[in-house]
Amino acid sequence: MRRVIILGSSGSIGTQALDVIAANPERFEVVGLAVGSNRDALDAQATRFGVVHTAVGHRDAEALVRSVDADVVLNGITGSVGLGPTLATLETGKTLALANKESLIVGGALVTRLAKPGQIVPVDSEHSALAQCLVSGTHAEVRRLVLTASGGPFRGWSAADLESVTPEQAGAHPTWNMGPMNTLNSASLVNKGLELIETHLLFGVPYDRIDVVVHPQSIVHSMVTFTD
Repeated sequence: MRRVIILGSSGSIGTQALDVIAANPERFEVVGLAVGSNRDALDAQATRFGVVHTAVGHRDAEALVRSVDADVVLNGITGSVGLGPTLATLETGKTLALANKESLIVGGALVTRLAKPGQIVPVDSEHSALAQCLVSGTHAEVRRLVLTASGGPFRGWSAADLESVTPEQAGAHPTWNMGPMNTLNSASLVNKGLELIETHLLFGVPYDRIDVVVHPQSIVHSMVTFTD
């Protein structure tokens, strides 16, 4: 039985994680929940899962991580405010299931130096797939890592067309249902830039061996080419 703390429990990642836990009660126990501001959702989740330890806001989320015994912390907070909880997770020896890529990117070596081998488990589909592929070989055997991008809702649009883009259009991703920040960053392709930096920091592969390929069907999320 793994004891889990979920940070950002009312968001897209958090609610999906709770669905997985609810379907596997013999494997997981929720021991802590944190939201940014949605107290109603937090109350409902705490009641549903019998959780005593809860927090609102990133500072209280960090305190929650430091004070509650757990095996895994899922950091699904949005934005760089997730850095404190990420560092707290690593410092207390818990496994970090990382969906908050911003904390790794802004923390950089501060995060990677703290992490023990295998302590950070990437949640993003691209990085999770890369991690699983790399189990079969060392980094020295990697020729290149490939991330795919759908191209977002504006793939193929001209510069003139992009001048009249509306927030509603930017929020209509052609493939995935995500939180508003990730959806907007995906439309502008900023998210893929962040994922590229995350790939470098997670796996230690130089930038010149990390490629991004536009793949509108989004069937393949990432790939590894080995030297053989």
